[in-house]
Amino acid sequence: MDIVLEVLSAPFTWGLLIGLGLVIFVWRSAGKDKKFLKTELERVKEENSELQGHLNTQLKINAKGNELLQNQLDDLKEQNETLRVNLSAIQQKPGKVEQRRLEVMETAVSVMREQAPGFAPAWEKAMREAEDEYVAAEGGLKKLMRKVVPGFRSTPDTGTKQIEGGDTGVVSDKS
Repeated sequence: MDIVLEVLSAPFTWGLLIGLGLVIFVWRSAGKDKKFLKTELERVKEENSELQGHLNTQLKINAKGNELLQNQLDDLKEQNETLRVNLSAIQQKPGKVEQRRLEVMETAVSVMREQAPGFAPAWEKAMREAEDEYVAAEGGLKKLMRKVVPGFRSTPDTGTKQIEGGDTGVVSDKS
């Protein structure tokens, strides 16, 4: 028993026992950490596979949506081209140019009734204005109004008024 007490009282033995205790403590702690990390790794792998499944689903949905939008865009482009060709063909029909010119002249005459002094320069100015107005009216609200209300013109009324006896006359707003 003396030998055991002598060995236990030696500083080397105490250092060895403390070192072994620390090694055992670290080894058990590392085992617990390894087990925790293993379960955490499995959880992360499951979550990763679930997220990949969601991502694949989302990508499939986006691909279908993009394909549908592309098909609609192609259809609209085709319709636009067809309408452009039809409009061009309609504008090239015989009589359309003459009808357009007649409408321009009618508008110019209406403007001339308002601006009578200096007929020649005013006539040219009125023709240019009527031409510009007709070009502007080829699309948009004025065209729609012209189709809906056939008597609609963008120029105001020329000032005709019924006079006693049933005749019509031009009334001037200028004094």
